[in-house]
Amino acid sequence: MVKLLTDFQDTEHIDSFALIKSADIRLTKNGKTYLSMVFSDRSGDLPGNLWDATESQISTLLPGKIVQLQGVRGSYQDKPQVQITNIRLSGVGEPDNPAEFMAHAPIKEDEMDDELNDFILMITNPTWNRLVRKLFNAYHDQFLRYPAAKMNHRAFAGGLAFHSLSIAKLAKSVSAQYTQLNQDLLIAGALLHDLGKVIELSGPIATKYTVVGSLIGHITLIDEQIVLAANELHFDLQSEDMVILRHTILSHHGQLEYGSPVRPNILEAEILHQIDEMDASIQMITGALEKTADGSFSDRIFGLDNRRFFKSSSE
Repeated sequence: MVKLLTDFQDTEHIDSFALIKSADIRLTKNGKTYLSMVFSDRSGDLPGNLWDATESQISTLLPGKIVQLQGVRGSYQDKPQVQITNIRLSGVGEPDNPAEFMAHAPIKEDEMDDELNDFILMITNPTWNRLVRKLFNAYHDQFLRYPAAKMNHRAFAGGLAFHSLSIAKLAKSVSAQYTQLNQDLLIAGALLHDLGKVIELSGPIATKYTVVGSLIGHITLIDEQIVLAANELHFDLQSEDMVILRHTILSHHGQLEYGSPVRPNILEAEILHQIDEMDASIQMITGALEKTADGSFSDRIFGLDNRRFFKSSSE
């Protein structure tokens, strides 16, 4: 059985094929060039530095390429990494399909598509229903195939849909518990809140931020798409329906310093923010604990203030 990248433990020798997820040119304090790299396969990611990288390596070891990676699994600042001893591009007859080295959503694309259609049908408000339908007609395929992030949170193919549908399920459940909530608004916000990531990110293979994604960000990008779609549908942007939907999405990061231009000021906006945070935290902690031995602490989780989480032996 082929051993995957995240199966290796400290001091174990790695000799595996992997996808280059990222390769950034950097300089040491002494001015020497090296590549800061992240490798991936179906199990997840493993970073490593290629010291004294040659011009040939810099020009050929590019994101999206498959390589044979040799090295030793180690750690730096309590985070796993590979100490690279040898690396080369895959050759003729060797693995060369990036899709085989990508982690995927735990449910199939057609199942997520069915769930998406079911949730859209639940939106009875005609303004929000037509707007959601129009946007998903435009970005349907990207929504189902893109990751939810470059790193950490649902950073796998189909992660965007998997995350958004998880939020929609939570929205439905919370609305059933608290009947004062507007379920239509909460589900519309859940489906649309991260849709701007299809513009912010480059795609599922060797994911990186686009120029517009880096300079503007997915929250503003999806609001722009909502405005454009509303104009095409001849909706009044000053109507309460449009204003509260835009506010719910614009405020879903909760804090100004986290990218939202406004803080939540309606109940549904606050709930969307809270369930979004909860889903992201559960996913990151679960992913870390899956790679942690019973009775031990996980690796540090960057997205959760570099905290480590304990895995009980009774789980």
